[in-house]
Amino acid sequence: MTSKNQIIGLGLTTLDVLIRLGDMPTWEHGARIDAFSFDGGGPVGTGLCAASRLGARVGFVGTAGNDRVADLKVELLAEYGVDISHLLRRDAPEDQVVIVYVDSETGERTFSGFGRPRQNLLKPEELDKDYILQGEFLHLEGFHPEAAVQAAKWMHEAGKTVVLDGSKTREPDVRPIHQELIPYVDVLICGEGFGCALSKEQGLYDAGERILEMGPSIVVQTEGADGSYTVTKDDRFHIPAFPVEVVDTTGAGDVFHGAYIVGLLHGWDLRTVARFSTAVSALKCMKLGGRGPIPTYDQVVEFLREREVELA
Repeated sequence: MTSKNQIIGLGLTTLDVLIRLGDMPTWEHGARIDAFSFDGGGPVGTGLCAASRLGARVGFVGTAGNDRVADLKVELLAEYGVDISHLLRRDAPEDQVVIVYVDSETGERTFSGFGRPRQNLLKPEELDKDYILQGEFLHLEGFHPEAAVQAAKWMHEAGKTVVLDGSKTREPDVRPIHQELIPYVDVLICGEGFGCALSKEQGLYDAGERILEMGPSIVVQTEGADGSYTVTKDDRFHIPAFPVEVVDTTGAGDVFHGAYIVGLLHGWDLRTVARFSTAVSALKCMKLGGRGPIPTYDQVVEFLREREVELA
């Protein structure tokens, strides 16, 4: 690439097989589908695609297999302008594949993926330190645990910004890798349940304030249709979701993350960053797929202007 990447993402990118239907099939009864599509997925992969679509220069660090499924997965990432020069191909079938079932009525989704332990994870010795450090932001979700910790330490030592995607959870505890990463994280953007599980606090603001003591300087908790809650040392605020006709919520949180980093790149105040990210997520939810519906920067500006919100 002619210019250095502003954002480096290290993590998961998937091939999503999207099936929109009214009723789930059972062993006794099949089900008709309303729509079908292939799309790229994965928290970091989709976050980077959103950031690229919105104007940022981005690079991906991760893995792919050696078969036709892997070829399609890589193609669906590269077509968004993501630098894939540091994506490593493994001599094994692609296993980062997800079947996404989308409820035709609500747009909510459920996933099916490979149940076996992840194979061929990146090791720290496979990382290119100079490539990682060329970005001002490192985006992680913890998929390659050892490599993620090493990259986060490098960024932390260099005084650059580490952004962590804390995935939605109903478990009482977060994954060990997330606990290990937290001291090196500057911006934690987490899904429903994550902040409370990490902090052991029940209130969203209480959870955010407790997490600030662990390392991050910005904690954002996304709550679906209830919008997002942000906590910093000096502020706390809620940004409501924009009401839209929801078709598919797949990737809504992932594109929020990518948009949030773009907002930080612009140097906007955090309320503007959160409002911008909320608009990007809302527009994505209006069509099927995690990446295909990601809007351009101009489309987001127009969406906000129609709602009497101006960006700097």
